Amino acid sequence: MTQETLRIGSRAIGEGQPVFVIAEAGVNHNGDPELARALVHEAKACGAHCVKFQTFKAERIVIPAAPKADYQLRTTAPEESQLAMLRKLELPADVYPTLMKVCVEAGIEFLSTPYSAEDVEFLDALGVHAFKVASGQIAEPPFLRAVASRGKPVLLSTGMATLAEVDEAVRTIRAAGHDQLVLLQCTTNYPSEVADANLRAMVTMRTAFGVSVGYSDHTQTETACIAAVALGACVVEKHFTLDRRMPGPDHSSSAEPAEFRRLVGLIRETEAALGRATKEPTAAERRNMEGMRRSIVSAVPIFAGTMITAAMLTFKRPATGIPPGRLDEVVGRLAGRDIPPDTILRYEWLR
Repeated sequence: MTQETLRIGSRAIGEGQPVFVIAEAGVNHNGDPELARALVHEAKACGAHCVKFQTFKAERIVIPAAPKADYQLRTTAPEESQLAMLRKLELPADVYPTLMKVCVEAGIEFLSTPYSAEDVEFLDALGVHAFKVASGQIAEPPFLRAVASRGKPVLLSTGMATLAEVDEAVRTIRAAGHDQLVLLQCTTNYPSEVADANLRAMVTMRTAFGVSVGYSDHTQTETACIAAVALGACVVEKHFTLDRRMPGPDHSSSAEPAEFRRLVGLIRETEAALGRATKEPTAAERRNMEGMRRSIVSAVPIFAGTMITAAMLTFKRPATGIPPGRLDEVVGRLAGRDIPPDTILRYEWLR
C-alpha cells in the first residue's frame, strides 16, 4: 500500500489522482529573468501543472577546480570551468518573488530545487509549497534533514542511487518526523537512453517503502514517460526549453514546447486508457452486445414434438434470444411448435 494522497498547492498527488506533470525549466533560462518568465507561460500553455527551476549559488556547489560532468563537456565549452558555467546560470535572489507571482497569475505551481541548507531556507521563506531534491543530494543526510525539517512535501529523485541508499534517505526523512514523500525513478545522464530508464525500479521502491512514486525523465522520446504512467507514476518530470539550440548544459536534452504539449496529451490519454481496476463492459460495449454476441439458433428444421439435440442447434448473431451459455436448458426439451432453420429459439417454444 502506498501512502495517503499528499498535496502540492491546490493539486492532490497520489494513487487515483491525475499525474502531476512538472516542466523542469531548471537552468534553461540561462540566467535571464525574462527567459525564466517566458518559460513559465510556455509551461502553462503546454499543460504542465508545475514549472520548476533550480536555486543555488555556484560557490556553494563546486570548488574552483571542479571538472564538468561528461554531459556538460559535450554541451558547453570544455575549457570553461564548472564554476564559471554555473555562475552564468544563477538567478538573482530578487527575481524569485516576481517569478513566483508570475506563476500564481498564470495558474501554475512554482517549485525550485535547492542545493544547500541556505537555499532551503530561502525557498521556504518565499513560501514554496514543496521541495524537489536532485539525485545528487540523495546521499547527503544532513541536507535531507534540512529539507524534511520544513514539513513540506518532498519529491526526491533517485538517480545514481542503490536501493540501500534510497532506503537510508527515506529513513532519514522519516526520522525527521516527515512522511510526505514521492520517490522519483531517474537516470542521471543528459540525455539518457530509454534502455537505461529501469522503470521497474520505480515499482520496487513503491513496494519497498510504501510511498507514492514517479519518474524524472532525461530521455529524448516519450516512451519512458508513458510506460511510467502505466506502471503507476503519479508524478512525471521532464526538462523543458524554449529552443534546444540555445547555449547551455541542459537545452539539448530538453523538450521544446510542441514536444512537451504532445507529451502531456499522451499522459492524459494513457490515464484515460488505464481506467479503473474493475472489469466490466463500457457503455459503448453494452450498446454493441446485441449485435456482437450470439443466440441459440436452429441449424435445421425442428418439427413440433421433436426432442431437441445439440446437433440441431448453432450460435448466430444477434443476441436477442436464449444465450449460448444456456444450451443445456434447451437440449433434451421438446419443440412446442415447428421451428424453421436459422430461427432464434425462444423459451416459450420449448416443453
